[in-house]
Amino acid sequence: MTKADIIAEISAKTGIEKVDVQETVEAFFKVIKNSMIGGENVYVRGFGSFVVKKRAQKTARNISKNTAIIIPEHFVPSFKPAKVFVDKVKNNTKKVKAEA
Repeated sequence: MTKADIIAEISAKTGIEKVDVQETVEAFFKVIKNSMIGGENVYVRGFGSFVVKKRAQKTARNISKNTAIIIPEHFVPSFKPAKVFVDKVKNNTKKVKAEA
């Protein structure tokens, strides 16, 4: 499912114009991105958490040159789904596989 599919489905279910739904979806993602860029985590109850994770400094190897390089500590965005959400996906996936 693409962002365009999501916009079309929301528009069909709510009766709101696709253009308005697109602006809302874009604004939602922009708020999430800006919050995470600012180091804030975003929690959506029943769906999951968009969290900023810290990766520690580590030593890596450049195999082609046979040298060691230091990768400094850095932060990466991550998504952790809510337990309720995970359970629903697990249960539904089992039903889909059983029917196939």
